[in-house]
This record gives sequence, structure tokens and C-alpha cells, in this order.
Amino acid sequence: MKVIASSLRKGNVVELEGRLYVVLKAENFHPGKGTPTTSVDMRRISDGVKVAERWRTTEMVEKATVDEREYDFLYEDGEGFHFMNPENYEQLTVSADVVGDDKVFLTDGIKVYLRTFEGVAIAMELPQKLVVEIAETEPVVKGQTASSSYKPALATNGVRVMVPPHIGAGTRIVISTADNSYVERAKD
Repeated sequence: MKVIASSLRKGNVVELEGRLYVVLKAENFHPGKGTPTTSVDMRRISDGVKVAERWRTTEMVEKATVDEREYDFLYEDGEGFHFMNPENYEQLTVSADVVGDDKVFLTDGIKVYLRTFEGVAIAMELPQKLVVEIAETEPVVKGQTASSSYKPALATNGVRVMVPPHIGAGTRIVISTADNSYVERAKD
């Protein structure tokens, strides 16, 4: 299936010269003069080699058809990360390089989308928003009441996030997994 380069997102699978690549990062650049381009960092599925490509945003790219299903995270061990398909209880082991930096978000029973090609996991997508608990943060500075002032905080899973001044240690917050940014206080 052909798609325009500017529509590529993290986790998409692209076919180039007969090989499959999973998109790690895609950015669109719109310079003041010249042609807008899409810069894509990818990992070759067959051997794990990382590749960077740049296309004009209107250029057509071959997007591979992969199976995408929701899986429940079970546990991590020496073999990798173990997930279960909730429909048929089949288990799938995913390697650490597919999970990458998102492993800090994997907690018991979290539901993620796994993209598989011929039975092998090639990409993992987290939910757009997750609830984390703040482990430590700086105390509120008196007079710092401006809504635009944020302070650094550390979540219990090790993720660093900027939070509003009223958030303290032990508070559960909702963050966006795309950029680890604060969304709101958790409603629980």
C-alpha cells in the first residue's frame, strides 16, 4: 500500500528495496524556501541495522501490511518481554530492541498494541496516555503561582516529567507517552 512520506509515524513498517523497516522516528521539515521534507529514522527488521532516510513530503512510500493486535504485558525475563493475546491466550516474546526505551512504562497487565510480521513482533505502541505516580519533586517556591511555570519531577518508574507547582510526591498523574509530558492529575 503506497502512502505519502509525511504520513509516516513511529511504529509504521515500510518496505524499501525488498526489505522491511520499522519507523523509529519521523519528522516533517518545512523550510522557508525549498521543498518540505520528511526525515525518517528506521531499523531494518532482518538484522536490526538503523537507517536514516529523507523524502520529499509528497513522495510515495510503500507501507507494508502487518498484523496489529492488542496484547497484555505479562513479565520480563532473560529471553525478553512476554505478552499475551487476550483473545486466544497465545504468548509472544518480544526482544528488548523492539521495546526500547518504552520498557519503563511496562507494568503488570498494561495493554499495548504489538505489530507482528510473519509471527515476529516488530513494533510496540503504548497507549497515548498512562497514569504514573510521582516519587519525588521539588518543593513549591513561594510566589511561583504562574500557570506556565513547571517544575521537574521523577515518577516511580524512573520517567522524568515537568509538572505544575501544585503536584507533590505521591500524586498520581496522567502523562502523554508520545513526549512524556504532563496532561492532568489522575482521577482515581
